[in-house]
Amino acid sequence: MKKNILKIAIAILLLAGCAKNQTQPEFNSETIADKQQLTNAAILATATIDAGTLQQKIQGFGGASILAWIADLTSDQRTKAFSTTSGIGLSILRVMVPRSSSSFAAEKPTIDAAKSFGAKVIAQAWDAPSGMMTGVHLNPASYAAYAAHLSAYNTAVGGVYAISPFNEPNYSPSGWMEGTATEVANFVAAQGSNCGAPIAGPEPLNMGQTFINTYLSNATAKSKTSFVSGHIYGATPYNLGNIGKEVWMTEHYTNSSISGNDWGNAMNAAKEIHDCMNVGWSAYVWWYIRRFYGPIDESSNITKLGYVMAQYARYVRPGYNKIACSPNPSSGVYVTAYKSGTKLVVVIVNQNAATTYQDFNFSGITVAGFNRYFTTSSANLSTNSFAVTGSNFGINLAPSSVTTLVSY
Repeated sequence: MKKNILKIAIAILLLAGCAKNQTQPEFNSETIADKQQLTNAAILATATIDAGTLQQKIQGFGGASILAWIADLTSDQRTKAFSTTSGIGLSILRVMVPRSSSSFAAEKPTIDAAKSFGAKVIAQAWDAPSGMMTGVHLNPASYAAYAAHLSAYNTAVGGVYAISPFNEPNYSPSGWMEGTATEVANFVAAQGSNCGAPIAGPEPLNMGQTFINTYLSNATAKSKTSFVSGHIYGATPYNLGNIGKEVWMTEHYTNSSISGNDWGNAMNAAKEIHDCMNVGWSAYVWWYIRRFYGPIDESSNITKLGYVMAQYARYVRPGYNKIACSPNPSSGVYVTAYKSGTKLVVVIVNQNAATTYQDFNFSGITVAGFNRYFTTSSANLSTNSFAVTGSNFGINLAPSSVTTLVSY
């Protein structure tokens, strides 16, 4: 009886391959025992990709260098962070605007290095100079002086892509500058044009929808805001609705007590990046770039987390568009797809502990084949390639892995 079932299963696989005229890289080298592990659901589930349906523009993936609390990145670490050939390929650097103008110049070397690799730089202020504060709130009488402070920073470092005047203004335990959504909006409405760079905001903890909506209800502040930004500590990525602005997730880490080389934690980060992209956000920015739990460790090595981030950052570059696709076509498999001109990029997170076969179907674009890059618990950006005939293909995903397909 078992032999008959096996014959039927093999026949179904062969018929499916002929009917779809699909390429199945590495599939022919597998043993029958491997094939028996595939369920009918996994065989039949298809990830559909529609390159004709453009979604959000991607601005990039990044991390922070905060000189007030941690030493600056070295030259080697800057290359490992931002290079798309020998590093992670981060395309966003987040920095802190110091309270004192005497500290402005120290920010410039890493900012210049990031820019040389094509990265955008975003600057956030945790505090205004103490003379401009009333307790932990910005004094309205100091609005102009604070805008001048931010503008002077922008000039001193040679220009940044955007400035956020507040960092987590809704987080009272922090001890840094606080502000209600109305207070943050009032400052931006009054002085947002005088801060030296486009405004990012309101930067709330938990990416709070109510906080963001209240801020954007000030029409003048909204008009002076380049993009909405916030952090997802204690929150799950979600679609903010039609707010008329790009959404950037500008700070998060998954666990500050676990090494960046812990594979389970790195896979959690991979799924988190997927979730942020899937809900329509344009950017994902980790906390410290160099930290034992970050993408680069204290010995200047790229960690497993760093290689997971590279699966997105190296190949999904600023200006690409996310396109419509099946986000969760099979149990444990999560997919996002991106397009730039005639190039298609697909990033797949396989949370399953076993090799998982996945079918794909794409439309709206012509693809001859893919270069495949994958990171597992034992491999970092390993690569091979395969050809595609027609608009269907199927591949095996390594157990607990992140795979990026880049069309050629």
